[in-house]
Amino acid sequence: MNPDLAQLVQHVTDLFEDLDLASVRQWKQAQPDRFAIGFMPIYVPREIIHAAGMLPVGVMGGGDRLEIIRGDAYFQSYICHIPRSTIELALTHRLDALDGMLFPSICDVIRNLSGMWQMLFPERYVRYVDVPQNFDPAVGGAFWRHELEALRQDLQNLGRTTIEDDALLQSIAIYNENRRAIRELYEARSDRPWIYPISEVYLLLRAGNVLPPEDHTRLIRRYLDLAPLEENRREQDMSRVVLVGMFCEQPPLGLLLTLERAGCWIVDDDLLLGLRWFGGDILEVGDPLDNLVNSYLGEGARTASVYQPEGHRGGWLVESVETHTAEGVIFCAPSFCDPALLEQPMLVAALEEHGIP
Repeated sequence: MNPDLAQLVQHVTDLFEDLDLASVRQWKQAQPDRFAIGFMPIYVPREIIHAAGMLPVGVMGGGDRLEIIRGDAYFQSYICHIPRSTIELALTHRLDALDGMLFPSICDVIRNLSGMWQMLFPERYVRYVDVPQNFDPAVGGAFWRHELEALRQDLQNLGRTTIEDDALLQSIAIYNENRRAIRELYEARSDRPWIYPISEVYLLLRAGNVLPPEDHTRLIRRYLDLAPLEENRREQDMSRVVLVGMFCEQPPLGLLLTLERAGCWIVDDDLLLGLRWFGGDILEVGDPLDNLVNSYLGEGARTASVYQPEGHRGGWLVESVETHTAEGVIFCAPSFCDPALLEQPMLVAALEEHGIP
């Protein structure tokens, strides 16, 4: 492997394997008055955190790299892995770099986790981010505007600062650039998946959980320049598949590698969906909160935790298969993930209607 590419891949691998958030601690130590705000999957308005001068940090649990000992005392052992491993990370002081935590409304488990967090860490800032499920601007839009204003005020109080509209518009522009880079990465992967293997794309994307968005964007663009230079990456006769069901808890890296080694090019997925929630740019002029609201209502991702009218489930998945010329879909939902497993029969029905395996 080209030394520059090897160094980049090693860097994102180190970030992935670091359960102690060393990079976040280093970012904070560079300026003692900095704050880091953790967020659970899938979507939170990171632009507001960034505009406050704080670092948004994605918390995905401990995956298969953490033995759960104390976490099982707080949650049932048969539910999904992410709440138990997140509690384990916190109780073992691996998340001490975080000055607050945001818990978006994904499912009842995450709602309960937010309450558990408040009891275990009463001195830390905690907020349950209740995203709208009504997409009427006069109803869901007004509700979401109110939630964004409350979050903005909370972060101003925590950081003893003021989040000006101009700063928020600038943060929106920075995240627009980051999402554009991610879209370019996904488009390049779909066109030539042998050049951009899932083992690298996933680790590169996941680095966005702990890096400032400006650094993450530069890292993606550097990778897009370096990966095509690898001469030993050649097209192979493998199946093009779409991978779904992992919008919240992330799979073991070994599972992604196994799927690829078994003959599957992963040409689209719902991994780390919160980092690429919007299909287009958010407006960078005008009222920034209105812009965030309008993008959520009109450009937000379609997934199991988002309401869709009767009969509309599965359309996005069929569209993904067609757009990426995939040959089939693989479902990889975590055990006892109610949103994913309840949605799966509807997605399967939509696929069967179109003859997609």
